[in-house]
Amino acid sequence: MNPNDMYRNSINPIAISIFLVLGGFGIACQIYFQLPHGYIEAWLIFAILIASSFRIANQWEKAPILRMGKFIGLRGPGLFFIIPIIDRVACYIDQRVRTTYFKAEETLTKDTVPVNVDAVVYWTVWDVEKAALEVQDYMAAVSYIAQTGLRDNIGKHELADLLQHREKIAEDLQNTLDEHTSPWGITCNTVGIRDVVIPANLANAMSKQAQAERERQARVILGTAETEIAEKFALASEQYKNNPVALQLRGMNMLFEGLKEKGSLIIVPSSALESMNLGAVGGLTGLAQQTEK
Repeated sequence: MNPNDMYRNSINPIAISIFLVLGGFGIACQIYFQLPHGYIEAWLIFAILIASSFRIANQWEKAPILRMGKFIGLRGPGLFFIIPIIDRVACYIDQRVRTTYFKAEETLTKDTVPVNVDAVVYWTVWDVEKAALEVQDYMAAVSYIAQTGLRDNIGKHELADLLQHREKIAEDLQNTLDEHTSPWGITCNTVGIRDVVIPANLANAMSKQAQAERERQARVILGTAETEIAEKFALASEQYKNNPVALQLRGMNMLFEGLKEKGSLIIVPSSALESMNLGAVGGLTGLAQQTEK
């Protein structure tokens, strides 16, 4: 059991206040009535017993009570009473959601790659009686079972799956933890894989591989674009094949687009001009530009 949970509230403000009141009352009675000296010692022992019967549990806590070593029930939250000497508060169990960080260092994946994995599990105690009676130190048990489960899951997956499917691996680990911790009255709400660290040389190799893959995809996309452009040009040529007027208009439009900016220069093969019957148009355009200058 976590030491922070045990005997934390053995002495509380109410118990101290009751002891001071009773002790002060006993001393006042001894002085006023001039009672024997043994009276005050007995009265202080009585005050200690009465004060120790008052206990306080916080809103998020439950306290298992043992009577002569046997579990008799749960107390709290708030103020509760026990029978001094006979009853004992075993511990104070926090029922809030807790976090436990754990890691697996130099663990081999299915494809024998050593990795360091950091993870966190969020869990809570839903059955205080089981947590108090079924496991000695439930916090350490959760930590150890989480670390063991993480190592097992890493060994079942290849590095690529570990890097790309963290959510699925975390879900599998959560189910494994729930299976082991449920008999202890503990449930694992969620598991998160914080970081996966791989060797530096392997990281460089994977970076080069990814860069090569991106270059390959870029070339494939460029080749696909060239194929689509060629197909479009082939369809356009069918339209111009038996329509010389449309071909001439298209040529004039291309020439206009190229020469609409002042001072632009376009080199066009003479065969292209002759095929589109643009020789005269090109000469007139050049003459117009010289006139403007």
